Amino acid sequence: MAKIKVLQFAGGEIHDWKGVGDEVEATLKEDSEFEVTRVNEDLNVFTTDLSAYDVVVFHYTVGSITDAQRDGLFNFVKSGKGFVGIHSAADSFRDSPEFRDFIGGYFVTHPRYRSYQVSVLDDKHPITEGLDEFVVTDEQYITDYDPRVNVLATGLYKGKAYPVIWTKSFGKGRICYNALGHDANACKNMYFRLTLVRGVKWAATTA
Repeated sequence: MAKIKVLQFAGGEIHDWKGVGDEVEATLKEDSEFEVTRVNEDLNVFTTDLSAYDVVVFHYTVGSITDAQRDGLFNFVKSGKGFVGIHSAADSFRDSPEFRDFIGGYFVTHPRYRSYQVSVLDDKHPITEGLDEFVVTDEQYITDYDPRVNVLATGLYKGKAYPVIWTKSFGKGRICYNALGHDANACKNMYFRLTLVRGVKWAATTA
């Protein structure tokens, strides 16, 4: 059986992209279905031929993206490939409304780093199948998001439910956004690891 070829991209400001990147890479490499290539910081990778890959796993914060870099990534996913954004992917490229639309939402604020409960809305979806509620210790992202995204799981903040995991389509491709994974310790959580692996497999499996 052919392996799922993953391009893992990590970088940016504010967050410990190296610690998160190391944990994400280790989690993916524990699964024999993945073949992982990691690139740090160099957004020009998206201007190269990405056709050998099935899915991009993306952890980045703030920064700027050029038109060529953005178009390379967008065309990759539109062609029928996958994209998985982790945590601060929703706070990347604040000056690019096109990227916000691509992800399906964007970071607004966050409460203090704490333990909070995640409630699964769809326990039949391949990413959240068999899950109900679980607790994480993480930085909860409060996002403004496109109401058309498919929200799979939420967390409460000031009495209102905000998405923790959502999916959407983009051209012929699939996008999964997972708001968990603020730092290396958060990435060790078994539910983050499980939904990450499932999200990558789901995003990489396109028609």
